[in-house]
Amino acid sequence: MNIGALGEAMIELSGQPLERRYGGDTLNTAVYLARLLGDAHDVRYLSALGDDGLSEQLAAAWRAEGIDTDRLARLPGRLPGLYLVETDDAGERRFHYWRSDSAARHWFAAGLDFARLFDGLTAIYLSGITLALFPQPERERLIDALAAFKASGGKVWFDNNYRPQLWPEADARAAYRRLYAIADVALITEDDETRVFGDDSDALIARVLAAGCPEIVVKRGAMPAIVASGGQLVAVATQPVEHVVDTCAAGDSFAAGYLAARVKGATPPDAARAGHALAGLVIRHPGAIMPAAAMPQ
Repeated sequence: MNIGALGEAMIELSGQPLERRYGGDTLNTAVYLARLLGDAHDVRYLSALGDDGLSEQLAAAWRAEGIDTDRLARLPGRLPGLYLVETDDAGERRFHYWRSDSAARHWFAAGLDFARLFDGLTAIYLSGITLALFPQPERERLIDALAAFKASGGKVWFDNNYRPQLWPEADARAAYRRLYAIADVALITEDDETRVFGDDSDALIARVLAAGCPEIVVKRGAMPAIVASGGQLVAVATQPVEHVVDTCAAGDSFAAGYLAARVKGATPPDAARAGHALAGLVIRHPGAIMPAAAMPQ
């Protein structure tokens, strides 16, 4: 497959003392997908950086992970966004962002040629954060382009990641409804979905299935994930993690583990187990991207 992940990646400051890394929800998933799928499949990152040294370091790091950056725009005079992560003793995190003037935000507002951007891809992965970063008119164009991509035989994978500081709940509801009618796979964090729509796991599964999405995974933290596919509901338990260091990218890595397993032919329940296993490793390390040496063999 030729997979494109669409979104914004940033410089990450995390740990004690602070260390400079990188992250961003769709980028995190892209990195783990590239590691899990290897050379058998292509993973591209669809985004923008500046023309500065920091941007080049980020792009070089992503290429070293096996991510193709041939569709990574470079905007002269712009800079990458930045976020700082604070974690408590249980590994729960709090984010602080400096991203409103980032290269990616300017690129998303520029009137992208989606047909060209998506050309040759077989699957597109995006998130609720991706949608929120597009101005409203461009967001509508993006969703129309995704519908055309699906109509041409492409796969759309959507993770509902919701950040209330980026957009109002009403805007998220409208966009999510359209995405659930397009998506082939919906990866839904229950807390985020409840905040946007107000329903519990049973009601949200019924709603998303009714919208037309055939495969749903409801992520519920340490509680079992619920997989809805082929007319069946299966609860897939997590494995206890004794020492949680940083829950940053737990959901993003779950998505990568799940999607990589599905690409390789696993059933949805087995794919959820693979997602849990990867997320359980990631949260034992600081930052969004754990060392490649820690990946499951």
